[in-house]
Amino acid sequence: MLQVKDIPNAEILQKFADRYPQTNIKNVITFLNLLRVGSDLSIGLNNYLAEYDLLQGRWWVLLLLMREENLSSTPSTLAEKAGVSRATMTGLLDGLLREKLISRVQGRQDRRQILIRLTALGQEKLDEVMPGYYQRVNHLMHALTETETIQLMSLLEKVYQRRHVFEEKSLLKD
Repeated sequence: MLQVKDIPNAEILQKFADRYPQTNIKNVITFLNLLRVGSDLSIGLNNYLAEYDLLQGRWWVLLLLMREENLSSTPSTLAEKAGVSRATMTGLLDGLLREKLISRVQGRQDRRQILIRLTALGQEKLDEVMPGYYQRVNHLMHALTETETIQLMSLLEKVYQRRHVFEEKSLLKD
């Protein structure tokens, strides 16, 4: 993943604004800071998970399975919930299967259906990882007051609702 490390200042961005009149310097700086925080947090999470021989994708699959009442789900549902392609999910599942953190089982109703189930070893892995994860999250978020946390969540939700502008072919649709 590319890290956003060197965020340009307003003076540098003014050069871009001179060339691209639609540039709003304040919005660009805010956006780049949001990207920087997100990429730094993601890298920090990867570093922490690596201590347990996990990557974010595999960790997330284990969490998705743990959320299920019967600790099972279909590969396609997991792919959808994780926001990855089925091919990517297959790769994640193959690695977790090799380490016996998950198992494949046939569906009860339809024996053609394959379910992925969190194993006892997979639960043990989560039980190792999650206390430190929550400790780190709590330490990080302790920088904000309760009011600031609520405000941040509200602001992030506003930005999240507009994320589709990067997904559309034309930004002029909005």
